[in-house]
Amino acid sequence: MDGLSRRNMLKAGGVMGAAGALGVAVPWTWSASGSVAGAGAGADPRWVWDPEADPLVASLLDRGDVPRVNQLLRTWTKNGQPLPSGLPADLRDFMDSARQLPSWTDQGKLATAFDFNEKRGLYLGVLYGLASGMMSTVIPKEARAVYYSQGGADMKDRISKTAKLGYDIGTRNAYAADGEMIVTCVKTRLVHAAVRHLLPQSPHWPPVAEEDIPISQRDMMVTWHSLPTTVMRKLVDWRVPIPAHESEAFLHSWQVCAHMLGIHDEYIPATWDEANSQADQVLNPVLAPTNEGIALADILLNLGSIIDGGILSKPILGAFTRFMLGDQIASWLRISRYPLWDGLLRTAWGPFIAVREGLLPFPGAPDAYWLFDEFLRKAALLFLSEGRTISIEIPESNRPS
Repeated sequence: MDGLSRRNMLKAGGVMGAAGALGVAVPWTWSASGSVAGAGAGADPRWVWDPEADPLVASLLDRGDVPRVNQLLRTWTKNGQPLPSGLPADLRDFMDSARQLPSWTDQGKLATAFDFNEKRGLYLGVLYGLASGMMSTVIPKEARAVYYSQGGADMKDRISKTAKLGYDIGTRNAYAADGEMIVTCVKTRLVHAAVRHLLPQSPHWPPVAEEDIPISQRDMMVTWHSLPTTVMRKLVDWRVPIPAHESEAFLHSWQVCAHMLGIHDEYIPATWDEANSQADQVLNPVLAPTNEGIALADILLNLGSIIDGGILSKPILGAFTRFMLGDQIASWLRISRYPLWDGLLRTAWGPFIAVREGLLPFPGAPDAYWLFDEFLRKAALLFLSEGRTISIEIPESNRPS
């Protein structure tokens, strides 16, 4: 089946057998009554993109303004900064609107979210990297979009820019004037719009793509669920004690993030119950291996070699990936078994969490617990890229090869 007919079948819905074979998303049945908006038009987000950003960025690319825009936007790093002078008027108007927080933002919850992030920062670092980050390689649309876009040619740079969002959202002043989360979201929104314009022009992407235009609102929600929803599910599985108000605040910080990335409020879950319900529909069923995802996973696992001391060797990262995402995903990604670390994680991780949370006093904890703690610290540094200067810029081309 050629790429065009494949995409047409997907758009038409196909038959159940084809749906299973090709990974067709099930019909959208999640109700907007469970969203932060409380209501909505009910349109399937597979066919909704970003009507404000997409034509604007396509125009910037077509008229050759992107190099100048990127140069100017390198100086825009703090939420409260005025936009750089010299930006095209249409871009300035869009960004002035896009940088505004939603009316339903709760500053008290955002402050509580920082308290949560501060206490759970080490867990969050490794979960964003090895649960969310590695899960992205078995989300077929995301894996292919990353692989064939400009970011796929330099995954170290790509992961650092993605990780910036995970770092920025966890800071005390994430959405405040002296923070950077709004800047990161608006720039990421511009990048997504550029990829929507550029990727269909790649000779490599259309034959394997399931859609004519990448990064739909549904795709963005799938990726969103690979972050906060997956992280909270793992923390609950690990029996990390989290007060209800902190859990709700963590969700709120990510709800605001979704809005700032251009996701329509009618698709953003209002509660964890609604988030889990939506994830069960849009995330869990689409997970599958692809050649592109396997290649990206191998690159991500090899990133540990940049950390001194060997704590983040590929076997340890592979074992943690298997432990967090399960045998099936590890098999899809062709991750080897590492009996020492596989066994250690199965038997010692639960007690390690209990000791660290003060639920299980253990004076003189064994060396394995220290290794786990050291792994968390170094994984946070790797995947959140703390202390690095990272510039999110609008791409001008696809992957060159």
